[in-house]
Amino acid sequence: MSLGKKSILLIILILFADQFLKIWVKTHMQIGQEIHMLGNWGILHFIENNGMAFGMEMGGKAGKFVLSIFRILAIGGIGWFLKSLIDKKANPGLILAVSAIMAGAIGNIIDSAFYGMIFSESFTQPAIMFPPGGGYSSFLHGRVVDMFYFPIINTHWPEWSPFKPGESFIFFRPVFNIADSAITCGVLSIVLFQKKMFRDLS
Repeated sequence: MSLGKKSILLIILILFADQFLKIWVKTHMQIGQEIHMLGNWGILHFIENNGMAFGMEMGGKAGKFVLSIFRILAIGGIGWFLKSLIDKKANPGLILAVSAIMAGAIGNIIDSAFYGMIFSESFTQPAIMFPPGGGYSSFLHGRVVDMFYFPIINTHWPEWSPFKPGESFIFFRPVFNIADSAITCGVLSIVLFQKKMFRDLS
């Protein structure tokens, strides 16, 4: 199988898994609901966010619109870079890493662009897909669905600590999705193996 076909296949697989799980969560859970997978260490915790990866926010409708446009432009840039890597027959690991980043970016922009138009709200009950009265928002103003929560360490700062004595300490706190994971794994792969990946790239 050619590098181009492998790249396309990886993007399709990540997008399918990401969207399948997001749609399942949207239509079977309401916001704030949890399903424990690994006791208290691994939790399917349904939240939605208006902003960036791992639940970070970018304020207001204007910020949301700007972020969505930036994501679309970024996807175009990543796609151009990925094609140039394939044409140059670059390191397969680099091509697959960039493919994973692109798939993650597309996965989250799908939520932002379309989920507000095709789903009802999820605050009091699971969302309805294509509700008769229309969705909860407009084009490019949908919310990104997050669900993976791994509070591996859930404890309190000691009372003698100079930093937040007695307050709750949770690691790892962010809630994320498959698209976020794909972006993170792609970026980490490039950072860790950049010398090998870029060695033969002219």
